[in-house]
Amino acid sequence: KWVRVLLWGIVALRLLLPITIESPLSLIPSAEVIPQNITTSTAPALQSGISIVNHTINPIMTQGVIQSGNIWESVLSVASVIWVIGMAGILLYGMVSYLILQWQIRARIEIQDGVYFATGFLSLYFLILPAEIYLPSDLPEASRIHVLSHERAHLLRRDHWWKPLGFALLTVNWFNPAIWLAYLLLCRDIELACDERVIQSFTAEEKKAYSAALLRCSVNPRRITACPLAFGEVGVKQRIRSVLHYKKPAFWIVLLAVVLTVVLAAGLLTDP
Repeated sequence: KWVRVLLWGIVALRLLLPITIESPLSLIPSAEVIPQNITTSTAPALQSGISIVNHTINPIMTQGVIQSGNIWESVLSVASVIWVIGMAGILLYGMVSYLILQWQIRARIEIQDGVYFATGFLSLYFLILPAEIYLPSDLPEASRIHVLSHERAHLLRRDHWWKPLGFALLTVNWFNPAIWLAYLLLCRDIELACDERVIQSFTAEEKKAYSAALLRCSVNPRRITACPLAFGEVGVKQRIRSVLHYKKPAFWIVLLAVVLTVVLAAGLLTDP
């Protein structure tokens, strides 16, 4: 499951890198879908790399320019304002959620180094230095062991860095539905990879106990902000099934997954 998170890292790099290199291995259909001179061209055209899309959209764009002049400069100006407003709205949501969370944990008791009892939510930690783990005070002892193991695995994997980075990329690219889907799947895959790290040496009975803790923490979930990592936060049904059926993969399967990741990185991080 950790390979899935590596694959989402390719998506993040593609969104972050200001420049790309050209390569015959590229899997990207077009290096520049929207030409930079679209606001001044008398015959603006998209170059999506998909013929049917180009043949369908470009005649409509050309006809629109002939009838009313190039309106793309006005369109892009309005779109820029909408983009900034949307980004500010998501940032405001994140800040308000963080302040609410800080208010919720104002009454807390430290039970171990960096681990606290608090009320109002399920187990989570979030990006403050040092990262801290908060447990509900009524969490049974049997579940507490598994919850702590899971949250500490998040810390070892640096998930409290990667998930806020994903949220930041979502904030900038909020207008793209694919990025919303990517963020949701990233959250799921982070949890699956963390579960896998915790249970890789578990017996069948320990897997059942871990699954029971997952189920218990998913009942009556509290509303939390987008960035904290909670034990029973997302995809609990799939995670329980994955835990109960987990088998340590053979070495050649892991090697094949790593090779596949390298090939996809070469194909998706370069332009044609």
